[in-house]
Amino acid sequence: MNLRCICAFEVNRLDLSLDHFASEGLHEECGVFGIYSDGSLAPAYAAYNGLLALQHRGQESCGIAVNDCGVISYHKDMGLVTEVFHNQVLDSMEGQMAVGHVRYSTAGGSVRENSQPLVMRYIKGVLAIAHNGNLTNAVEIRQELEHRGAIFQTTIDSEVIAYIIARERIHCHSIEEAVRRTVSQINGAYSLLVMSPRKLIAARDPYGFRPLCMGKAGDAVVFASETCALDAAGADFVRDIEPGEIVVADHTGVRSIRDHCGKKKALCVFEYIYFARTDSVIDGIAVYETRKQAGRILARNFPVEADLVIGVPESGIDAAIGYSEESGIPYEKGIVKNNYIGRTFIKPSQSERAKSVRIKLNPLCDSVRGKRVVMLDDSIVRGTTCDRIVRMLKDAGAKEVHLRISSPPFLWPCYYGTDIPSKEELIACNHTIEEIGRLSGADSIGFLPLESLHEMLGCKDAGFCDACFSGNYPAQTTIKMLKGKQRGGVKLKQC
Repeated sequence: MNLRCICAFEVNRLDLSLDHFASEGLHEECGVFGIYSDGSLAPAYAAYNGLLALQHRGQESCGIAVNDCGVISYHKDMGLVTEVFHNQVLDSMEGQMAVGHVRYSTAGGSVRENSQPLVMRYIKGVLAIAHNGNLTNAVEIRQELEHRGAIFQTTIDSEVIAYIIARERIHCHSIEEAVRRTVSQINGAYSLLVMSPRKLIAARDPYGFRPLCMGKAGDAVVFASETCALDAAGADFVRDIEPGEIVVADHTGVRSIRDHCGKKKALCVFEYIYFARTDSVIDGIAVYETRKQAGRILARNFPVEADLVIGVPESGIDAAIGYSEESGIPYEKGIVKNNYIGRTFIKPSQSERAKSVRIKLNPLCDSVRGKRVVMLDDSIVRGTTCDRIVRMLKDAGAKEVHLRISSPPFLWPCYYGTDIPSKEELIACNHTIEEIGRLSGADSIGFLPLESLHEMLGCKDAGFCDACFSGNYPAQTTIKMLKGKQRGGVKLKQC
């Protein structure tokens, strides 16, 4: 098999020791896209359009790998999709299959070497892998592989997965069997796309921490983190990939492997609160409706006399509409967002987040001047932005600002692939709600009650992970896994 690399990586200084890997504790929220085309769609352009729709899930790096009869071309780099790709690059990437990826990381992981898809050659040919999530036993597996002579080029979990797949493929008859054996060995969160010379494989972890769906455009099969990417690529939604399911697309059609299905679903509830795009539907639940419902719940639990309701763009707007509908207080646009500035939550450093806030949002002075304002925001994590926004509104003439948050307080770090930081960085771990309100400068504050999450989703049987709010981690893990990543008290299920 041939491997054609369009973008050559410049080698940067990168400490790849196990200690570094563990101490950094890379936690990602990314987006994946894959297509097995019948010729009706150009895979590279379909992937490009899909990644544009998933840009909100990661803004530090992106990449696309295309398979042309076993020859894999790939292009990836730091930056937004529109910055990394142009027509000349896309036109050169012809083939029948493609996988794409958008990524962000925490500090220490934002380097070109860690961008995806990961493309690797091994004895059976070439693989391209795109992964969203975080393996809870990656450190253990990585150490075992290094003791056997493996040399790692990155610090991402995806490379650990790739090594296991390659190892298993040597001893079995097909790439899908190698993937099946691999998912028996890895723990944690993953929505995974694997492209071999002749097949495209999608896999979702047994708990369904991360979203993954399937669509079709003619006879072309498309996989994506969110339904909005299917829409952008011209594909119709077919279904969500089930937790634990492996789906194989090749010239014979689509088939499913369900050996690992059956665990209680634990989709990250923060997908509905913040990460997912408003127009996406995840596991049958519309994101827009959940956010409006969160606003309605807040209006019932934390009523206030006010003149208007506004939302912090983007995800706060949907909750603000719900608050307005329930309370009868008029909704108005009160804050304008500069859409060319990245999301503050997914900036890798505090200084970058602070800089972004200052230039990202601007008040509509005529709307808020002299008014009692209810402001809806999706979350308070570190507390680095809400005080600036409240101050900005009051400087614009708002008489009162009442802060309503469409999520419970963050009290626990995440180990499944979301950048919820250490307990030391979580403002709710160090301050009461009343103190947070005072620190923000708001006249009142209210968080979505933890017990209201099921009501927000509109489904009593909806399975989701709320560990960042409750500390109840659904998946088994070990103390060893947390060595170097331990960031505060955790309610662990011992194994």
